Amino acid sequence: MASPAQLSLQNTASPLMEEMMRFHDHVMMAAVLITVFVIYTIVTLFTTKLSNMMATDAQEVEFVWTVLPVTVLVLLALPSLRLLYLIDEMFTPCLTIKAIGYQWYWSYEYTDFTPIYYDSYMVPTNELAPGEFRLLEVDNRMFVPIQTPTRLIISANDVLHSWAVPSLGVKADAVPGRLNQMEITIMYPGVHYGQCSEICGANHSFMPICVESTPMKNFEAWASRIPQN
Repeated sequence: MASPAQLSLQNTASPLMEEMMRFHDHVMMAAVLITVFVIYTIVTLFTTKLSNMMATDAQEVEFVWTVLPVTVLVLLALPSLRLLYLIDEMFTPCLTIKAIGYQWYWSYEYTDFTPIYYDSYMVPTNELAPGEFRLLEVDNRMFVPIQTPTRLIISANDVLHSWAVPSLGVKADAVPGRLNQMEITIMYPGVHYGQCSEICGANHSFMPICVESTPMKNFEAWASRIPQN
């Protein structure tokens, strides 16, 4: 869930989100240092009584303020490119789940074993149990085994949707007639919430995503007792 005062990202639950957190910290540190340097320079220029008669011909200064920003941008770009590569990288998945967006709910399909198909609707506020979250709880969660590379295939049946779970560091557009894929590996048991991140109509705000990560034996028990088609 969101952190207190909204001052940080959600707790990471996947290696990909951990990499994003490291990149976020890397960029924030650079931004803070640059901000402090710029403020210090401005304050110094407006408060000092010293002057330089050759300021219009400072070749060394021009060289430094050209090379230094380029160096900073390169140091920011290299880890960014690495992260982009990791987002698109697809290793050998052990499980494939298909998520299809509808107005205004999600449908999930498991086809690696006995086919399982079910829909996932938001639980109305007046039906929530104590401790459940308003506008985030669903009647049928998407179950994923922990520490298991899982491929998600995302599509839509009517209009554009977007399947996004912040704590997992994933977001993929659901486009009618097109399949997008991504890989997740959830490291810890828990419940992870997300929402449709593409405006898709009147009830766009009411089609949440709820992913429950569980040990493999619990996942197998769930798969064996859920109604199968």
